[in-house]
Amino acid sequence: MIRLDAPIVAVTVYPGQARVTRRGRVSLPGGDARVLVTGLPTLLHPDSVRVAGTGAATVLGVDVAPEPHARPTTAPDLRERADALDAALAEIADTDTVLGTRADLLAGVARRSATALAQAVARGEADAARVAAAGEGLAGELARVLGERRELATARERVLEERDEVQRLLAQRSSDPDLMAVAVDLSGDGDVDLEVSYVVDGANWESRYDVRLTGDRLTLAWFALVTQHTGEDWPECELALSTARPTAGVAVPELSPWFLDVLSPVVPMPAAAGPKMRGGYGAAMAMPAPAAVAAETAAVEHGVTANTYRPRRPVAVPADGSAHRATVAALELDARVDHVTAPVQGPEVYLRATAVNTSEHTLRPGRAALFHDAEYVGATRLDVWAPGEELELALGVDDRVRVERELVRRSTGKAVLGGTRRLEAAYRTTVTNHSPRQARVAVVDQVPVSRHESVVVRDVTLRPEPAERDELGRVTWRLDLAPGASADLDLAVRVDVAKGVDLRGWRD
Repeated sequence: MIRLDAPIVAVTVYPGQARVTRRGRVSLPGGDARVLVTGLPTLLHPDSVRVAGTGAATVLGVDVAPEPHARPTTAPDLRERADALDAALAEIADTDTVLGTRADLLAGVARRSATALAQAVARGEADAARVAAAGEGLAGELARVLGERRELATARERVLEERDEVQRLLAQRSSDPDLMAVAVDLSGDGDVDLEVSYVVDGANWESRYDVRLTGDRLTLAWFALVTQHTGEDWPECELALSTARPTAGVAVPELSPWFLDVLSPVVPMPAAAGPKMRGGYGAAMAMPAPAAVAAETAAVEHGVTANTYRPRRPVAVPADGSAHRATVAALELDARVDHVTAPVQGPEVYLRATAVNTSEHTLRPGRAALFHDAEYVGATRLDVWAPGEELELALGVDDRVRVERELVRRSTGKAVLGGTRRLEAAYRTTVTNHSPRQARVAVVDQVPVSRHESVVVRDVTLRPEPAERDELGRVTWRLDLAPGASADLDLAVRVDVAKGVDLRGWRD
């Protein structure tokens, strides 16, 4: 049997999985030989293992099995050290008990003797200097004992820290999984470059974006954050990011007949009439959302249903779950910049950029950091953004454009005939541009819409005429304001309510 040292040379990361490729050179003695590639993670899919290579050899078979004696599951040295540390802690506890008892004894002696010696001095039966010396002796002995206890506490903390570390290493050793091995049966003579690849769970990549607006240009940087806990570290190697989703089973969906029947009452079955059904329909394999990496702009390969991105430089990704970032693409897009506000909801005016994806990339869902020039204005989440698709991005509140909406008239009365109640309201919205540049502002408001014949909306007044108005009552004015300019927008409405009807939804 020949053991082959086959390091990782390439990794393709999918959402939720990865295909790992190892490569190494083996010298065959002639005839049949078995080559063993060890140290593979337990999360690999045995049916995904593929063997290829170059050289005068023929692959006779491939076996995948747990690696025998992959690593020790016990650690006698660590266990002995843990026992020694437990013994040291027990000894420290005993010593501390003895010192505590001695400290209590000295403190008791000091309290009792202080009173007796003071009385003896008062009666002239004892020398004051000798009494003071005795007191200092007791105090010094007590201080020495308390100092030893402090040193003992410090030593105990050190031993506890070391014991915790040993226990952690023991737990890690005992929980380490067995590894997997691939055995390749070959027939040939001479040097053969062998390549082994397999799909493994526990890997992921997801998208992150930096979106920056400068003037009328939108710069979008697309990053990938790659994470993995597959059980093996990936060294610096060729890394590819794929949007494909390998699945455990792929099948074209087929429809079952659509039956109609008469509903019949269900007669409950006695519990003992048959065996209990356990389990259910097979759970679909969950696929984590995509992730991201770090490097120069990646080369892209467009497939039929998925794309593959290859960062320009190798990337190392350890199996500790930490994220490693690589640049996927950088886009420069023309943007249409304006402001939008809905003063009926609040006085904020938002800067908005509208852009069309003119690139070849279908951008994946992911979190985006938003910048206006050099200022960070917030974060949002981008959905899938296909080539040719238009997207709106809110780039934060612009305090240089102000809006104020006020109620200028409100009345409640009765019509001459029938006792119908009449409600009237009028609002004025004022928009002012305090910025040094012309501002295009979309002001969104609404008029009430009746959902009952007893409530009739009449005499709607909109000045100036809005650019858009829909059947749900939404109206939109579009303003072009020069620096320092302002505009007034008026909305008035009358509502007639039938007698005895309680109106809901009317705003004061």
